[in-house]
Amino acid sequence: MEPWIVASVAAALFQTVRFMLQKVLSMDVLSTAGSTFARFAYAAPAALVLTVFYIWLRGADVPALSHAFWGYAWMGALAQILATACVVALFRQRNFAVGITFKKTEVIQAAIVGVAFFGDAVSLAGWGAILIGLVGVLMLSRSPDMDAGLWQSLKSRATLLGLASGLLFAISGTTYRAASLEIASEDPFLRAAVTLVCVTASQFAAMALWLRWKEPGQVTAVWQARHVAVWVGLTSMAGSLGWFIAFTLQTAAYVKAVGQIELILSIMASVLFFKEKITARELMGIGFLAASILAFVLLV
Repeated sequence: MEPWIVASVAAALFQTVRFMLQKVLSMDVLSTAGSTFARFAYAAPAALVLTVFYIWLRGADVPALSHAFWGYAWMGALAQILATACVVALFRQRNFAVGITFKKTEVIQAAIVGVAFFGDAVSLAGWGAILIGLVGVLMLSRSPDMDAGLWQSLKSRATLLGLASGLLFAISGTTYRAASLEIASEDPFLRAAVTLVCVTASQFAAMALWLRWKEPGQVTAVWQARHVAVWVGLTSMAGSLGWFIAFTLQTAAYVKAVGQIELILSIMASVLFFKEKITARELMGIGFLAASILAFVLLV
């Protein structure tokens, strides 16, 4: 098996485990904001140690960071905080598999944002994939216990949280790439590592201040839950590292296609770990969205 495939599958696995742990924390221990903070609180120190070690190992200089870099990094950091909070809040509304599937709409939403605001072109096949994805969203928008019309289903809290998470993750991914490209270095791993450190440190500081102001007990709660929360941070960093390695070895389209294994992993986690019931309608919706995303990344 080629290394980029191994890296992609490993990244999807780490990401699934991270969201599983965040769901566990949000159910019994922490608030939505606290569960979100747990990711950055323990990822930031790990990312710093990894980056310092890499710079020392390579004998490289610490790159200069421009105002443009910080602008993109902070924009992406805020978007990722809000996106993660949306997913964690969504876990309280719907089962784990549906929550992860909504998050995966980031691929399609990024293309729509590109067309609407940046004049990007999407082929006929791309629009076909987007329409298939829309069918999947419509099927997932109605929860099993909801007895409402289509429009009411689309306006439900769960659907809005899911679509918002996908959009915000799409924004964070785009701005992180822009920030990384602002670093004057030929070493792509160094650019990614420095960006990761700056972003996670900013997220840690911003969320710590926010929680001290709005939910003062949650910072202490995150520390008290460290036996679980530390793994949220470590799996988050490992997942990010896996995606980066995969993207350096293979084109983004193929990496994203392999990354859809996360949907299968999320179904397994939902049924086997959380003992949640997934309806036939939800499975069909997940299938439509998976087909849409695969078609989009491979054909567009």
